[in-house]
Amino acid sequence: MALLKFGRKSDPEVHVANPAVESFLKGYSIEVMPRTAEKVDDFKALLPEGTRVYIAHIEGTPIEDMVLTAQRLARDGYPVMPHFPARIIADKNTLADWIARYQGEAGVDQALLLAGGMTQPVGDFESSMALLETGLFDKAGFKHLHVAGHPEGNRDIDPDGNMKNVEEALVWKQEFSERTDAEMALATQFAFEAKPLIAWADGLRAAGITLPVHIGIAGPAKLQTLIRFAIACGVGASLKVLQKRAMDVTRLLLPYQPTEIITELAEHKAANPDCNIASVHFFPLGGINTNAAWATKHGGATARPANSPLKGQT
Repeated sequence: MALLKFGRKSDPEVHVANPAVESFLKGYSIEVMPRTAEKVDDFKALLPEGTRVYIAHIEGTPIEDMVLTAQRLARDGYPVMPHFPARIIADKNTLADWIARYQGEAGVDQALLLAGGMTQPVGDFESSMALLETGLFDKAGFKHLHVAGHPEGNRDIDPDGNMKNVEEALVWKQEFSERTDAEMALATQFAFEAKPLIAWADGLRAAGITLPVHIGIAGPAKLQTLIRFAIACGVGASLKVLQKRAMDVTRLLLPYQPTEIITELAEHKAANPDCNIASVHFFPLGGINTNAAWATKHGGATARPANSPLKGQT
């Protein structure tokens, strides 16, 4: 079991460069919401040039706010991947309108398709597969389509706790990837243990699922924050690691950093370069500034912000 790294704020932290981690973090992606993006003065002071930025679409967020956020990021030179949550999209006309707005107003040509957190759909769509089947993304010429991966299962999809429906959906998505012009990949929910993630990814390959995996990682945050998000997002077995830590009052207020899980995944990737874990996707649960600072510190030259005075130096 990979233990979570917690550090006392008073302890001096000495960073030693890890080439495997620097390589693994190259080309990482990160997630924002319109309301969190509004608090960022300058993304180019935080993120490397070319960083893919997902825009999470939470129920109740107007599409106008989503598109404005996409416009801003695109102007700054960042590839934008907005969420398309199936269960909050009323019908095919609404989906077509969203695609047209993103494409026409922000030049978007990629999307993350997922069911969304609602139990009941508001309209015609219940799953990412239903969105893909409309053919609208291919018709619009989208180049990248990502879909959700669930290393620890998902109770919304498999209420009894098994992985049957999740696994069947992955087979469908793999088959769809072979008949779309877009490049597809799996973007996973965040977890807190490396070995189960590696075993899950290896199991996909053994089952003939060859979609690249963009592994979800929770960024630095307070333990209480992580537990709250983990419960809300349905994180499974690895939540027990956090809960065990929470039992120790002396550690309850200490900050979490993803250093150990990233290091273990990076060293696995270095030793197994053909493994299907292709990239890191950060959920900045403790704030995008904090997450970006951690990535800059550990990611080497390629993780430096776009307008860093050290950009281009090794």
